[in-house]
Amino acid sequence: MLTEILTQNPGDAFARYGLAMEHANQGQTDASLAEFDRLLSTHPDYTAGYFMAAQTLVKAGRTDAAKARLEQGIASAQRTGNQHALGEMEGLLAELE
Repeated sequence: MLTEILTQNPGDAFARYGLAMEHANQGQTDASLAEFDRLLSTHPDYTAGYFMAAQTLVKAGRTDAAKARLEQGIASAQRTGNQHALGEMEGLLAELE
């Protein structure tokens, strides 16, 4: 269903995020990360995308890439004033360092 939505409206951020999450939940790391990349390239302030992409990268053992994604997400959270996401991402970044 999400794929159908994206066929009709490729810029639908919520559907793109949902598809990325679905791939992640099914263990399809590369597909998930590709969708997160698409999401964040067109919606750079979709802050939750950074955090979930970073978590996906951590599960895949790609810690350096996860840290970089978290740093981007922290900048997004600061721009948008999303204090909750900021705290979560700072906490995960601290755990990884």
